[in-house]
Amino acid sequence: MKQRLLFSALMSFVLSFLMSCWVTWINLGLSAMFIERWLNAFILAWPAAAAVSFLFGPIVQQLTLRILLMRRSEFQR
Repeated sequence: MKQRLLFSALMSFVLSFLMSCWVTWINLGLSAMFIERWLNAFILAWPAAAAVSFLFGPIVQQLTLRILLMRRSEFQR
């Protein structure tokens, strides 16, 4: 459980940090308000991303394993 929580926190931090930067840059360009708007977007995005990562992480991991197992069986034919 500790590993899952830490992974969710770190992955959501990285993704929300970079994605909020990207979307803010697309919407505003490098304006005088860029840093302020980016940090605001990041602060709002990180908790949501952490919750989504924690809740859906196991489901996505199971789906990934199923896809890989299906692909493996296709190649073994």
